[in-house]
Amino acid sequence: MSQQKPIFVATHPRACSTAFERVFMTQRDTIQCVHEPFGDAFYYGPERLSDRYEADEKGRIESGFSESTYKTIIDRIEREGKENEGKRIFIKDILHYLLPPHGKPAGIAPSLHRIKRGVGTETATTKPSAAVGSNGDSVANGHHPVAEVNGNGSMANGVSDGTGAKKGNSTAPYPYGTPSEPGNPTVMPKEILETFHFAFLIRDPHYSVPSYYRCTIPPLVAITGFTYYDPAEAGYDEMRRFFEYLRAEGLVGPHVATREADADEILASAQDGQTSKPKPVSSPDAKVGVEICVVDADDMLDSPAAMMEAFCRSVGIPYTSSMLNWDTEEDHERAKEAFEKWKGFHNDAIDSRGLTARKHPRAPKSEEQFDAEWREKYGEEGAALIRKTVDANMADYLFLKQFAMKV
Repeated sequence: MSQQKPIFVATHPRACSTAFERVFMTQRDTIQCVHEPFGDAFYYGPERLSDRYEADEKGRIESGFSESTYKTIIDRIEREGKENEGKRIFIKDILHYLLPPHGKPAGIAPSLHRIKRGVGTETATTKPSAAVGSNGDSVANGHHPVAEVNGNGSMANGVSDGTGAKKGNSTAPYPYGTPSEPGNPTVMPKEILETFHFAFLIRDPHYSVPSYYRCTIPPLVAITGFTYYDPAEAGYDEMRRFFEYLRAEGLVGPHVATREADADEILASAQDGQTSKPKPVSSPDAKVGVEICVVDADDMLDSPAAMMEAFCRSVGIPYTSSMLNWDTEEDHERAKEAFEKWKGFHNDAIDSRGLTARKHPRAPKSEEQFDAEWREKYGEEGAALIRKTVDANMADYLFLKQFAMKV
């Protein structure tokens, strides 16, 4: 049953998600939180999808996660469940850690791909199938080279640069050379995805993008180690594509939490500009999944008690008002330990004492006011990059916001 499944709150960077997670960290007797586990494989491991540390092998090794694969992380989550029997597993993670950047087609992570070995053979090769890109177009088989898969999930030979040409000496493991699954934009097979109860947390790019940019410049860059801002890490495109995949497969929806209209009715009544991208159509025999549960961070900050109560009701967790307060020594120590690996990104959440409503609603700003604020804080170049990234992600944010809970 869904209520026994691990809850997976899928989000993007700087969505107030760590404060959101701290709400559930207070429930130590009934909930076991797992903080952003998939970044280990995405950035550092032999199946890494990001090129942020591609030229920094020393940094990958010193991270302590250079051997992390998507399978070792799944194994960890299963182990957490067994070691904390009777507790609900609660995962909060950045969704784009499961998808290749830049809308590239996804092959299943080698460590999660079941390779059938013939009698007397030691290795096997996998022939790639057509993959679906971010625009829904099929990608030719030649995009992924046939490659041997090592036991640790890395590629034995050179890898493709995306054009079919091998980069013989490159250590970049992606594309993997493994098959894709029709429509699945992630590197995780559907049989694993359907073991989770997915919910979503989003935030207006006007606030999340500059917040992330700030973590990549002085003084925070000295702590985070993220020495440049990468617009590909904004995460909204990945959130939307994954959301639509889950809906198409019947893994979420059609009912929308706190709403009378279901997902199809909401989309049917939306303006054309909000639904410009193709929408997947659920098959008639698709299973009815859990209700669509989307939390907008601004709504949460305006009405934390009502929003968290609605979220808990949707995912099947008992709600108590005490969840919104964490000001004990044990609470703070647990937070510091859990958030240690992403230094500099979680300072506000670590120093917080609880989730309280804003005293005054956020005042609306014009686009010109946003631009002026960003120029003052980050200079012309920084402001221009922030503006470009915000504009590129607004359509996906507004699409997801259509389904946000209302209290």
